[in-house]
Amino acid sequence: MTKIVVNDTEISISNVNGEDYICITDMLKAKDGDFFVTDWLRNRNTMEFLGVWERVYNPNFNYGEFATIRNQSGLNSFKISVKEFVARTNAISLQAKAGRYGGTYAHKDIAFEFAMWISPEFKVYVVREFQRLKAEEQKQLEWSAKRELSKINYHIHTDAIKANLIPAEITREQAAMKYADEADVLNMAMFGMTARQWRELNPDKKGNIRDYASINELICLSNMENLNAVFINDGMPQPERLIKLNQIAIQQMRILEDTGNRTLLK
Repeated sequence: MTKIVVNDTEISISNVNGEDYICITDMLKAKDGDFFVTDWLRNRNTMEFLGVWERVYNPNFNYGEFATIRNQSGLNSFKISVKEFVARTNAISLQAKAGRYGGTYAHKDIAFEFAMWISPEFKVYVVREFQRLKAEEQKQLEWSAKRELSKINYHIHTDAIKANLIPAEITREQAAMKYADEADVLNMAMFGMTARQWRELNPDKKGNIRDYASINELICLSNMENLNAVFINDGMPQPERLIKLNQIAIQQMRILEDTGNRTLLK
């Protein structure tokens, strides 16, 4: 359950089977006067829009029952609840929820039309805030994917170290030191400093050097971890691997960012 705030009105958003449903009960708080969702639902234009939307997106929609309801809409005596509408037509455009986050939720396409019923200005702000939320979610998803890729390759990397660099009967402390050294080989090749040096230069920052890497740097690190595992299996000494990895980092970052500002390790 996520929320957006539009003109000081907090609006809940729920994801149902991969689709976003917005709480129109929350949105109703922005409309002046005493109104209910049923006031909007009984409107003829509302019914026409719901019917078209359901016909396009809902193969199980009971269009015959809907036609009966639509013919009554707009009459002074007509009134129907969301629960009754859904039960009679098998609609998926609206949902009535009970409990802590209870209220009437509408598919985002429908919710935007509901916002228009409140006011054109309110609809513009709702759409803007919703798009901002989706952009932030997409950005976070892309970042998480790159971090997960780096984590997966880290396991490949450490397996190669364990098989080729750690002597038999080594202590845990020695093993940890060896892993740390190999991690710093990549840090030196990519960033020109060890993790410890970065922490000393950035005492106020949380996390580690890779948490502040760009997407391109994470992609490059992921490739380097794979290559370093191959170099380790081939028995290449650490100093040679460091120089080679640094050259690879420079080459890949030039391609990714079209820049040649990095200096080769000597």
